[in-house]
Amino acid sequence: MSSAPAPATHLRDLARLRRVRDRIDREYAQPLDVEALARGIGMSAGHLSRQFKLAFGESPYSYLMTRRIERAMALLRRGDLGVTEVCYAVGCASLGTFSTRFAELVGRSPSAYRREAAHATAGMPSCVARQVTRPIRNREAPAVEPDLA
Repeated sequence: MSSAPAPATHLRDLARLRRVRDRIDREYAQPLDVEALARGIGMSAGHLSRQFKLAFGESPYSYLMTRRIERAMALLRRGDLGVTEVCYAVGCASLGTFSTRFAELVGRSPSAYRREAAHATAGMPSCVARQVTRPIRNREAPAVEPDLA
């Protein structure tokens, strides 16, 4: 017997995983957890996590947090909301977790980003600003080089 899934099963699983990803994209600000996402497509939480990571390169939770941080970046660039308001607006329940994950993905704290981003994207169309400022996933934010001059 072969351990590879049948092509029809594989395609069905990919379609289910895309539904999960689409749900995360739509409902990022809602309370979502892996168990609820898995129940929605008839998988166990562990199986969903493994398959999602194989298909998309990161866990469902990591993908959800990346979506939340992307939206938070857009709200912070606008400049009319504080960091705490943005944290709750994107569905995070903990300011500490939000700030930590934001710094991991973006390379600076949310408050520093808010101060700098308004000037950096001034006059830039929002669609371009969104692409230029997209967060880097999986803790790949560039290290800030100290200014030795």
